Amino acid sequence: MELDYDVVVIGGGTAGVTAATTARRHYPKKKVLLIRREERTLIPCGIPYMFGVLDDPCKNVNPEHILSIRGIEVKIGEVKQIFRQDKKLLLSTGEEIGYDRLVLATGSRPAIPPITGLDRKNVFWIKKELEYLRQVLAALEQAQRVVIIGGGFVGAELAEQIRKYRQLDVTIVEILPYCLYTSFDEEFCFEAERELQALGVKILTEKKVAELAGAERVQEVHLEDGTVLPADVVIVTTGVRPAADLAQAAGISLGPNGGILVDRTMATSDPHIFSCGDCAEKFSFFGGNPVQIRLASVAAMEARVAGANLFVRRRESPGTVGVFSSKIGEKAFAAAGLIERIAEEEGYDILLGEASAPNHHPSALPGTFETKVKLVFDRYTGILIGGQAVGSDSVGELVNLLSACLLHRMTAVEMAAFQMGTHPLLTPSPPAYPLVVAAEEAAVAKLEPKQED
Repeated sequence: MELDYDVVVIGGGTAGVTAATTARRHYPKKKVLLIRREERTLIPCGIPYMFGVLDDPCKNVNPEHILSIRGIEVKIGEVKQIFRQDKKLLLSTGEEIGYDRLVLATGSRPAIPPITGLDRKNVFWIKKELEYLRQVLAALEQAQRVVIIGGGFVGAELAEQIRKYRQLDVTIVEILPYCLYTSFDEEFCFEAERELQALGVKILTEKKVAELAGAERVQEVHLEDGTVLPADVVIVTTGVRPAADLAQAAGISLGPNGGILVDRTMATSDPHIFSCGDCAEKFSFFGGNPVQIRLASVAAMEARVAGANLFVRRRESPGTVGVFSSKIGEKAFAAAGLIERIAEEEGYDILLGEASAPNHHPSALPGTFETKVKLVFDRYTGILIGGQAVGSDSVGELVNLLSACLLHRMTAVEMAAFQMGTHPLLTPSPPAYPLVVAAEEAAVAKLEPKQED
């Protein structure tokens, strides 16, 4: 039996759900189907908290009514093949489904590092699969020593949760000089590591894993420098790669990083097929070069563009800014755009603005944290190209304000004239508001002659 739909979305994650709901808003008379492999889907950014503060893994499951109340049909199944000529999909059950417009939101899968012994028991990845993650949780119940390979956001957040709520011996092994090094400058990385170490997490940086040793079950992690770490459980968090196999088999073009190649409307090389989320190729907001940033927030933005453009081209993606936030220990960390180190590597001549202030005024109020902001501007134009912050939970929204400034290409002078709403219990004081003070510092520096080395 063959069923026909105006819009078919493949993938039930952030991108798939957002694309389907956006299509429904813009084209309310169209018949929309979402196909996913999972009975229940997870909130991706909440996965590390399934190992700690969330005592029940099902508390990190997306609510089902989001699709049903909008009249979007859901089919649990796996698409095996796309027949572009006939605009049909073949499912693993043999069922065929016709489409007028197709959205590929097939996500990503863990990147497999070249390490011997990854096939041993109790070696896990972070997959967006409830039953798989329950296996990881079950293994942790019997463990004492955990080694996490990779010190990015997922690795750091996992380490914090497992150490804080399970009191296990946790070690992070990171090949780069610091944890979170791809997203933050050194001084912010150092603060994040200090928060982890205060909880008792051990951190080994600039170390490479050579082998996972043991009989059937992993027992040791061998580093290339000869260090041996005892381990009952190993969790590999070394990034992801696009799940683009279905598109590639259908002859759809891929980009330089292996994602599905899309234009700014999120259309693929087939004008009737769109793609968004982790499976789609990413291009930087700053210059358009390919980037490896894969975030749920980027997926949602791309999905809104794709869903709006299915039958009428209405929007364009501005490119990937890269907006990150995390909470480690008692501090929140956030970054948007280019950090100082990356900006210099990409050839920018930069101006810096830095400022810090208590997040309450007066600072004697309870619950006061110091908020530190670092802004990066292009010296010649004065345009903001990046920012970082550390402080209280409010940093999580401060970075979203930074993202808006970046997207609108605001200058240091414009940001210095920013009018903010303040309150003693909610924000820094007006004279000391760190975003504005840091911008003012850069604006003044731009007026001064550049000091040559």
